[in-house]
Amino acid sequence: MRSRFRFNTLLIALFTATVLPAMHASADEAIRVTYAGSMGVVMDKFIGPSFAGREHLSYQGQGQGAYGMARLLAAQKIVADVFVSVNPGPMDILQQAGMVEQAVPVASTRMVIAYNPKSSYAAAFKNGSDDSAGNAWWRVLQTPGLRFGRTDPAVDPQGQNIIFTLQLAEKYYQQPGLAKNVLGDIENPQQVFMEGSLLTRLEAGQLDAASGYESATISAKLPYVALPDQINLSNPDYAKEWYETVSFQIHGRDGKDSIVRAQALVFYAAVLKNAPNPEAARKFVSFLQSAEGQALFKQNGYGQPKGDALYH
Repeated sequence: MRSRFRFNTLLIALFTATVLPAMHASADEAIRVTYAGSMGVVMDKFIGPSFAGREHLSYQGQGQGAYGMARLLAAQKIVADVFVSVNPGPMDILQQAGMVEQAVPVASTRMVIAYNPKSSYAAAFKNGSDDSAGNAWWRVLQTPGLRFGRTDPAVDPQGQNIIFTLQLAEKYYQQPGLAKNVLGDIENPQQVFMEGSLLTRLEAGQLDAASGYESATISAKLPYVALPDQINLSNPDYAKEWYETVSFQIHGRDGKDSIVRAQALVFYAAVLKNAPNPEAARKFVSFLQSAEGQALFKQNGYGQPKGDALYH
């Protein structure tokens, strides 16, 4: 019995001296990145693995609607080292919660209309910038029976941005009622899908067309209709004359109504104050800004960063 006791004691000591430190080290050697759902391809297939390989870390990525993810992070229902968001809005939630000190621009994109190349409407969308034959993209989207998809404006910036785009299209093409004709109600359950699955549904043929960021659409290798800068939210030079002229009211998941306004499409990255691995988090944000990180963004259809850091 005494020898067995000594043996068990030895096992416990060995476990404490070797296994527990190894478990602790493996937790410290991970980088956890929460990002806007549209960034899934570039983050999980390119940037995350490249950074992890260079720093000898494991990479854990989680993407979904940026507003929803920001609220979960602010409530500490999920924990991450870095948050990457499109538009300042989701980042503002974390800044107001005291969880970020600065957010830096790392990339940009623009709104497009993505479509399924096998859809019966594909030819019309392919010629969607030519209205001489009645094929303007905004006319095609109003075709009865066309299946259009977008994301939830209550939790996802892209869900808001497609509404802004169509509101601006009303003004640009002088087509009153265009947004309502395409979208129906602001919160239309027949059109709304989770951001991570929207382009997957489009690719599978469940939808004919969908809202999209050019970056994510290129990453998914789907065709799309490019839109004028006055309505695609990509150019800060059009902010005052165009983007800032549209807004709408949304009923948030917190039960409160709020007015949301358009902003230029810039991606921001921030180190979270409760990051389990703050050193790796800082290195990751620097990697996003580096020549290597920027090349990976460009390779996946993202534009260069625009504007200044937030909260500096």
